[in-house]
Amino acid sequence: MTTDQKPLGFQYQFAAGAVAGVSEILLMYPLDVVKTRVQLQGKVAIPGQDHYTSMMDCFRKIIKNEGASRLYRGIGAPIMMEAPKRATKFAANDSWGIFYRGLFGVEKQTQPLAILTGATAGATESLVVVPFELVKIRLQDKASAGKYNGLIDCVTKTVKSEGPLALYNGLESTAWRHILWNAGYFGCIFQIKSILPKPEVGNKWQATRNDLLSGAIGGTVGTILNTPMDVAKTRIQNSPRIAGQALKYNWAWPALGTIMKEEGPAALYKGFLPKVLRLGPGGGVLLVVYTNVMDWFRTMGAQPVA
Repeated sequence: MTTDQKPLGFQYQFAAGAVAGVSEILLMYPLDVVKTRVQLQGKVAIPGQDHYTSMMDCFRKIIKNEGASRLYRGIGAPIMMEAPKRATKFAANDSWGIFYRGLFGVEKQTQPLAILTGATAGATESLVVVPFELVKIRLQDKASAGKYNGLIDCVTKTVKSEGPLALYNGLESTAWRHILWNAGYFGCIFQIKSILPKPEVGNKWQATRNDLLSGAIGGTVGTILNTPMDVAKTRIQNSPRIAGQALKYNWAWPALGTIMKEEGPAALYKGFLPKVLRLGPGGGVLLVVYTNVMDWFRTMGAQPVA
């Protein structure tokens, strides 16, 4: 969607976001598995467990020791999550954009409003994704993989041993992660599109080029901003609650302090390379697919909201 187009209704935003999200996860999921593995490991290697020295080392060891199919372990949760997650991302961004423009009495989006709208959309999105993220991380972690036979088994055992609210472990850190990523993503998209040459009317290639560039840059900036919170979230969600034992990682900001103290500041960017390789290009894929699906809805006669 270009900055001067009026958004379509919520149902169209939701459907386009869902298609964009599933497209992105099918292309980029192995990078997410590698990112999670690297984020979970501590500074010191644990005897009997693989320790990864780089992104490629992680890829190599997973394929060699566990089989290539392991790179897609846990994809059921993301596939189920991506539709509502990405749908909520774009629908919330468009809907909050309408709300804020009305609240502040401006006709068109501005750079500060793009950042505010993205941040609010990220907070909204986090409410949807937390249970799916928790299940995905526990299935991706090799150390806990033997505990679960699949998505449903993971949910059942987590609820049985830790209670239903355990599915929302890491809500606070997830909210911070999505607020930071969406603010950077949508804020950059607005700024980059304002700098790039405006596509000629009817020139699909130029429009796609602008979406791909602005989405990829936005995804990269969002990843730079939110990776420390992603590391904290991963640690928090992979820490089962055991009666009588204090959690090492519980809240986002204290978790960041613990990681920095024990492993050094660089540990806050563990898994950054596979993450940025996924969400940089992935951010471009998201925007291109979303925009094209919304354009298709318009050709089918969908009318903008008033």
